[in-house]
Amino acid sequence: MSVALELRGLSKQFGELKVTRDVNLVLEPGARHALIGPNGAGKSTLVHLITGLLKPSKGQVVLAGQDVTGFTSERRVKLGLARTFQINSLFNRLTVGENIGLALSARQGMDSRLFSGVTQSPELMDEAAELLHSLGLLDLATRSVISLAYGQRRLIEIALALALKPRVLLLDEPVAGVPSTEGHRLFDLLERLPEDVATLVIEHDMDLVFRFARRITVLVEGAVLVEGNVNDVRSDPRVRAVYLGERAHA
Repeated sequence: MSVALELRGLSKQFGELKVTRDVNLVLEPGARHALIGPNGAGKSTLVHLITGLLKPSKGQVVLAGQDVTGFTSERRVKLGLARTFQINSLFNRLTVGENIGLALSARQGMDSRLFSGVTQSPELMDEAAELLHSLGLLDLATRSVISLAYGQRRLIEIALALALKPRVLLLDEPVAGVPSTEGHRLFDLLERLPEDVATLVIEHDMDLVFRFARRITVLVEGAVLVEGNVNDVRSDPRVRAVYLGERAHA
């Protein structure tokens, strides 16, 4: 099977501080993978290395078989890498459907500043509606973003990333700040993600991790401590030691 994303010995060092150390990771198409670890483990730095916001001290980032280590973030997006952020960036005065239409237009190479061209394109707006329907979010299509609750905005942020038709989707703490009363819609959306999209979720919420992920990588002090399926990681004494303060026995 082809590989959607591969990290080969990825390391980042700031002066004498080693933030990530020889990280290897492989995501196949359709992967449902979680990256977890305590605060300061290097998760955010690793994501920045994947997206191109930081350049590695050594190692490679390979996207769909192409070495993109030296590519800009924008070029990686065009090659199929999409990321959501903890702080979302939507056009507040536009409707949800219009925001999705703008993302679709950007994917097609249209100038997103030509907003009237987007709203006057039945094809774009129909495609936006189809995407929202597939994710169970069609009821929000005509709502202005500014009227949405925070949890609803997080849902639309994921839809916005999917509008780019990514090969790889990075979900940056999707449940951060989302009230428990709205969590069921987020879980429902995650279950509706396209089967061919490799998804890497960076998350502290273990309920989401164990429900969503098929494989988990645990990062500690910048290095991979454990990688495996959910049951293996959940029962690993080293992981319990990191999260629960238990003594790990080799």
